[in-house]
Order: sequence, then structure tokens, then C-alpha cells
Amino acid sequence: MTNLFELDEAALSELLIGWGEQRFRSKQIWKWMYEKGATSFDDMSDLPKALREKLKSEASLGSLQLSTEQISADGTVKRLYRLTDGQLIESVLMSYRDKRRTACISSQAGCAMGCVFCATGQMGFARHLTATEIFEQAQRFSQDLRSRGERLSNVVLMGMGEPFHNYDPVLEAVRRLMADLGIGARHITISTVGLVPEIRRFAEEGLQVGLAISLHETKDVARSALLPVNQRWPIGELIEACRYYQERTHRRVTFEWALIAGTNDIEPTAHQLGRLLRGLRCHVNLIPLNPTDDYDGSPTEDAGAFIDALAEHGVPATLRVRRGIDIDAGCGQLKSAVQKKERRPPQ
Repeated sequence: MTNLFELDEAALSELLIGWGEQRFRSKQIWKWMYEKGATSFDDMSDLPKALREKLKSEASLGSLQLSTEQISADGTVKRLYRLTDGQLIESVLMSYRDKRRTACISSQAGCAMGCVFCATGQMGFARHLTATEIFEQAQRFSQDLRSRGERLSNVVLMGMGEPFHNYDPVLEAVRRLMADLGIGARHITISTVGLVPEIRRFAEEGLQVGLAISLHETKDVARSALLPVNQRWPIGELIEACRYYQERTHRRVTFEWALIAGTNDIEPTAHQLGRLLRGLRCHVNLIPLNPTDDYDGSPTEDAGAFIDALAEHGVPATLRVRRGIDIDAGCGQLKSAVQKKERRPPQ
């Protein structure tokens, strides 16, 4: 069974010609897949019935199997997909009043980085996703939005996994997001916990794709306790890599700061962060942490003092709108909940 989303236009054309079809049929199918958002071969009404039946028996429109879907009161959609080998991954669609429709997608099944406040980090690493598995998560949301006259406007690779640990498939998927879904580079963001060599490599790609750094602490000892990767590439090396990225791309860097109650949410820490980032063209994205078993998020009303302290150092910051708090919207939470249910012995 051939997954058509694994094929580029030339390969799709070659497949159909091998079936004895005319070349123009591939353009029709391509249009149904990427412009009209077809969910089945039966939707492709301008294809001969015989070709539609051939496609149903020999090909598929994707490989992700929807396992669970949750919809928040604020409209956030959280999906759990089962892959062909049984692995589970998550994707989220967030809708905003300004018409933005943002997909948060995964790059790995699980994660090897071991960040202690992240549900995904605590479940361990299973495998890398293919470029098609990464792309298809965004494509599914794009397909659904098109069916109701909307469009996917933004994609962030902030779901399960460390994107730069799966560098080549992630970059291939990003290029497909731009080419096949028409999402501009400046509307795509890759988030990393700080793989310094890959940040420098990314700076040389010639893309205007955004870079977000999961920082969360300003001192090496404290950051290493939260993000073990810091033991390999400490904060000083990470900030230098960010400066290099900025020199090469002239893009602003986003620093993600999960506000963990009683850990990194106090005003003196904000001043330390301001001094660390002074002179960098950057923005700090304060994130109300979705609670896990061991960590609670700070009250959002406490963020004002943190933002004001950063402003004293010329570092702009905003508080991210909290999405999907009434569902398992935090990274890894839905997968964890489903796995616990599946492991539960029958009553």
C-alpha cells in the first residue's frame, strides 16, 4: 500500500503512468490532496471510477490513525495518532480571535532529552518520525480547516520530541509545509532545548523559519537539573549559538520560559534573565506550565512583575495565552493518559 503523501509530484506521476494512466491524472490527484483537502479517494469526483477503485486498493491518503481526540472549551483540538508500528504521537490545533490557526506538531515518538517537567520527557524515547509522519500531522489539520473555509496559518514544532535530534526529516517536513501547504517560512517555528551544533547548522540553511529556545533557567546548575542537555551544552555555549544564528539570519530568537511555581518565577530570576539576554534581538515567551505530577504552573497574575523586570533590561516578553487547560493539552499528557488506560487490567 503506497502512502501518496510520501510521494512528490514526479513520483506520483511515475506511479500513475506505471498503472497506464495519463500524466494529467497526477495533477488532478495532487490538487485534490493539497488544494481541495480530499479525505478519501471517493471525494475525487473528476477521476474515473476505475482509477478511484485502483487507488483504494493500492494506495492510501496518509498513514496516521486517529486514536483519540479532545476538544477544549476554548476550541483547542488535541489529537492522539497511532502510527503503523503502534507508537503514539500527539498534535494540537489552536484557534485565535485574530484568525490564526496554529498546529503544534510532534517530531518524535517520545523524547530522549529527559526534561523533568515535561510529560513527554518522562516517558522516554521510542523512535524518530519520518518527514511524512511529521508533515501529515499539519496536513490533517489543514485538510479539516479547508473543509470549513479556513486555512492553517502557522505551524510550530513544539510537540513531542526534540526536532533537532531528528534534524534531516524535520527540515524535509518544513520544506514540504512551505511548498505543499503554502505556509510561509516566517509562520513556522522550530523549538529546541539547545542542541548547539544543530542550531549553528540551522543558521546556515538559508531559511527564514523561526527559532525558539527552551531556556527556563539562567544558571547552569539549575538548568541542568531541569534540562539534562545543559550538561552537554551549557548556557554560555547556547547563547553564543543563538548570537551566531542571529548574525546569519537577522531573525529574532524566541526564548521559552515555563513559569514553574516556586522554581523560576520570581523577580530576581527575571533580572538574571534580562542580564543574560541583554543585547540579543529576542523575545521571551512566558508559558504557564500545564501541570504534571511533580510540577505546578505559576499563577498567571504573577507574570506582570516578571515582564516588568525584563523590560528594565530592554528584553520584551509576553505571557502566552493558556490553551486547552481543561483537556490533556500539555505535551505528552494525552498519550500518558491513554497508555495508563490501556495498561489497566480488565475489571
